[in-house]
Amino acid sequence: MSTVPAASPVSSPTTGAHASSCTGRMNMSGGQGAGIVLVLGGLLSQEFGAALATSLFPRAGAAGVVTLRLALSAVVLLAVCRPRIRGYQRSDWAAVVAFGAALAGMNFLFYQSIARIPLGTAVTFEVLGPLLLSVVMARRTASWLWAGLALGGVALLSRSGLGQLDPAGVAFALGAGVLWAAYILLSARTGSRFPRADGLALAMAVAAVISLPIGITSSGSALLNPVTLGLGAVVAVLSSALPYSLELLALRRVAPSVFGVLSTLAPAIAAVAGYLVLGQTLSLLDVGAVALVVAASAGAALTARR
Repeated sequence: MSTVPAASPVSSPTTGAHASSCTGRMNMSGGQGAGIVLVLGGLLSQEFGAALATSLFPRAGAAGVVTLRLALSAVVLLAVCRPRIRGYQRSDWAAVVAFGAALAGMNFLFYQSIARIPLGTAVTFEVLGPLLLSVVMARRTASWLWAGLALGGVALLSRSGLGQLDPAGVAFALGAGVLWAAYILLSARTGSRFPRADGLALAMAVAAVISLPIGITSSGSALLNPVTLGLGAVVAVLSSALPYSLELLALRRVAPSVFGVLSTLAPAIAAVAGYLVLGQTLSLLDVGAVALVVAASAGAALTARR
């Protein structure tokens, strides 16, 4: 799954690159080529982190792994960002709570999805939410052509074996996509009220608090197993901390439009991660479907920017 530049129709759901950064003092250096490498590195880390998380499900269950990821990510972000908590109005805290709830819900639904259907397929369905948001906000006729192309990709998935997929897994992925779109909007709202990435750090803490009762009820003492905790920490780093840092560095080197287009590669990279880590294979029609959705997302990103 992904962290979140609000300008991108497809971006990573664990960070919120709308906020400038906890480490805004870093100087911009390097060229666009380095920035592209950083974006791709963040995507690889994010999707391979999701694949590793899937392999942890037998140990702690999907809900337990989400809880570990959110809790450990919150600890890291709070320690690094050290957000100020005084001087804000009730409406500011309402935005943070809504942001955190969307973050928690998005991750829970996505992890429930990849527990049931292949990772690449889940991400392909999930990105339809941000894609639709981008099309609606662009308010251009051409944008709807990209939406039609994405629907063609979904039709290909249906023809190639949607009936063989767990319907609940598909529904969870689509639900995660809806919350991903909400996450992007709430990221923008929170970023306008809190400096740097303070809003994200606080929202991650809210998400962790929401997830704890669910994870403890679902997985219990399995969450305290040293091996599970260690692997959970790796998932948190790969899925949140590392992609977040790489995205922040990348956004200092490449234009947001370039970042947005590169981020649309998430479904393809997820499919590769699912194959290499989990042994999940896709048919030629599945690959074509993923390619159509990636092309539609990239087109929507370019159209929105123009």
